[in-house]
Amino acid sequence: MVTAFILMVTAAGKEREVMEKLLAMPEVKEAYVVYGEYDLVVKVETDTLKDLDQFITEKIRRMPEIQMTSTMIAI
Repeated sequence: MVTAFILMVTAAGKEREVMEKLLAMPEVKEAYVVYGEYDLVVKVETDTLKDLDQFITEKIRRMPEIQMTSTMIAI
């Protein structure tokens, strides 16, 4: 099991909309709107690093409301 935390910057005013979309995805275990440099903090779990890569590149980065991500993999 791979656990990662993804910090996200969204389009202005889209934070809660993006959070709701993310929470509908089975890989997303928790998601929070936060204040500061980032707009969302998302906890993700996948079976492998390859699955994590596919999740980020094929699902997260294709969402037009998400402008930037930073991923931290838990060890």
